[in-house]
Parts: sequence; C-alpha cells; structure tokens
Amino acid sequence: MGKVILITGVSSGFGRESAAMLAAGGHIVYGTVRSAIDAIPGVTHLKMDLTDHDSITRAVKEVVEKEGRIDVLVNNAGMHTGGPAETTPEEYFRLQMETSFTGMVLMTREVLPVMRASGGGMIINISSIGGLMGLPFQPFYSAAKFAVEGFSEALRMEVQSFNIRVVVINPGDFRTNNSANRRKYLAPAGEGDPYAGQFTRSLSIIEQDEARGQNPARLARKLARIIESHNPKYRYIVASPDQKLAVLLRKLLPAKLFAKILGSHYGINARTRGSGDTR
Repeated sequence: MGKVILITGVSSGFGRESAAMLAAGGHIVYGTVRSAIDAIPGVTHLKMDLTDHDSITRAVKEVVEKEGRIDVLVNNAGMHTGGPAETTPEEYFRLQMETSFTGMVLMTREVLPVMRASGGGMIINISSIGGLMGLPFQPFYSAAKFAVEGFSEALRMEVQSFNIRVVVINPGDFRTNNSANRRKYLAPAGEGDPYAGQFTRSLSIIEQDEARGQNPARLARKLARIIESHNPKYRYIVASPDQKLAVLLRKLLPAKLFAKILGSHYGINARTRGSGDTR
C-alpha cells in the first residue's frame, strides 16, 4: 500500500524529480508550489508559500481531508541567497531564514499532530553539506541549514515515543536551479562593496561546482529508499567523494587548518584588499 507523502517545493530540481519518482512508485504524493507549474504525473499540487502560515495550514488540512493521514513529510522547499555577511541586504537574509528554517518549522508543527493521531510517521528534512560547515559567501544559507540540523536533532528525541522518525539528508552539489535562484538574491558586488573582488571569484567557483554537480535523480532514488526503509539512519550524506571527504575532515582536523583548506577551494586570499584586488 502506498504511503501518503507531502513534499514541499516541487516546482523544479530535486523536489520535482522526487515527487515524480515517488508517484510512479505507487505512493500518494502531494507537492507544494508557490505558483502554477506543468503537471507532474500522479502528483497533486498544493498552492503554498512557506512565508505564509495560513497557506501552510490550508495545505496540510487539504491533504488530511482527502487522505486522512500524512505518512511522510519531506521538507525540501527553501531559497538561496549569496553574498558577504556584512553587505547582504537585510531583506535577503530575513527571507532566507523565514523560508528555509521558520517555514520548515511551521510546516513540521502542522504535520506532527496528524502523525501522532495516526500512530507515527517520518519527517525528512533536506539540509546540505552547508549545514555541516560554514560556506564562504553563503553565510545565511549555511546558518539556515545549521538551524535545520539543530532543530532536527532535538525534534528526533522529542517525538520518538510517538513512533515518528526524523531523518536529515545532506546533499552536496547537484545540477538544479540553485545558481539561477541565488542570482535573484545576491548582495551588491559593485565598486562600493569592499568584498566585491573576492566575492566575484568565489561565486564563480561555487557556480562551477554546481554546474558539475550530480543528477537530481540520484538524490530522488536515495529519498525513495529512505522512505521504504524500516529502520532509516539519522543522517544521509549524498555527495561526491570529495565533498564526503570534506565533511570527514571537518570533524577530524583542527578548525584553523580546515578553514584554510576550505578557503583555498573557494579561492579565498587572506590578504585580499578589497574590490580592486583581483589577484
């Protein structure tokens, strides 16, 4: 018998791929979108915005009225801003936190009573390797994902007596619309920004990594296997060998040494002197 699965953010990328794969596998899938999209076979679309609590309540209510339960919640939706911590506009980092963390919390709180009433369920939170290490010029994205990590760890202990499992997935780079979406919310990088030169260099590396990333279908297949598992792990890191190694080194190396290695990958020059420095 198929499970009733609610996935947030199925407009494109991993969310869309996962929703289609799970529906094809016989599950009853509902996917949230902020605006109309092309139909996904077997998936019911729900209009919802994570920054609108009322829309979250309505979406959950609609699933429960039609199906009577929610077996799996996949907190996938989010947004991605980029830029220096100092000069990223306040509206951008507030939106980052309200979407990727606060909205995820509100969705989870709406679904938990439904799962408790039906005797259990599974909540899968999509984090990032950026939730395990701070990524330069993505400070607020990392901050939001770090928050997801802490929330998930605490929640897991709180709901275990209700037979509700909490799983975190940490993807590395995948070929999705991350680069395009981030460019809608980039900090100013003009002449007046003291970080402009370094930011431009690092952003180029970030986007090259994403362009060379893996196919979202790999992540969708992993999600499907997790949902079918009777005893899922707490965490799944789905990334390239190099990125998995970085996660391991983050645990093993002294913080200063790891920061130097990570900074080197992103072209960070400790002696950068502002926007005019293009070394």
